[in-house]
Amino acid sequence: MENNIRKLRKEKGMRQEDLARSLGVSRQTINAIENNKYNPTLELAMRLARFLNTTVEELFILED
Repeated sequence: MENNIRKLRKEKGMRQEDLARSLGVSRQTINAIENNKYNPTLELAMRLARFLNTTVEELFILED
């Protein structure tokens, strides 16, 4: 599953560390999600979407 987290995070002028701290996770978690190596829990996906002012559907791209 791909995502738009890196793009939206950079548009906000944030580093991975900043986003991680705001969400209470590690920078490594944000890095793994951005690089499609880890799919977040539903709760974290919803918190990411809310923090980045988007929807889960727009944040994550489900491949067929």
